[in-house]
Amino acid sequence: MTEQSGTPRVAPGTWRETGPAVAAFAAIAGRVTGTEPPAVFRTLGRNRGLFWGWLHFAGRLMPGGRLPRRRSEMVILRVAATCASDYELTQHRRLGRRAGLSPDEIARVEAGGLDGWTGRDRLLLAATDELVATEDLTDESWAALRADFDEREAIEIVMLVGHYRMLATALRTLRVVPDRPRR
Repeated sequence: MTEQSGTPRVAPGTWRETGPAVAAFAAIAGRVTGTEPPAVFRTLGRNRGLFWGWLHFAGRLMPGGRLPRRRSEMVILRVAATCASDYELTQHRRLGRRAGLSPDEIARVEAGGLDGWTGRDRLLLAATDELVATEDLTDESWAALRADFDEREAIEIVMLVGHYRMLATALRTLRVVPDRPRR
């Protein structure tokens, strides 16, 4: 899988195309992330009803989830790398650093494999890899995950992986181009 670059299939919407609420949200999000208003919001915001439902769901996973932000960002970066989502990689490298991941850790998450990871981080990445590859966890993998993560966290991990895999597909299919840093 490779993400397409170049011309978006659905151009990021203007204020008129997304409405003032989506446009304002995107402008604020761009200030927070240090980029132009994020194309993910301006593109998905062209379908306002779907956008607000998706945003509520996505926000409950990250940043509003039970997992520490550092671990959420590890999952998101691993999914983005595995699914070749340039948009998500670009966005979440920056967010991962803010959440406490070192440049070396980000590179290792993206490279794949489990070498050098221990404890909960290793379990989290192993579960992420298995979920992306098979869309399931074996009973042994589930038991290992549950040994270190409570039930609500385990459910969240499954949902976080699935959500970012779905988002990678949408971003790649719509050809959403990574955001430029603000000047």
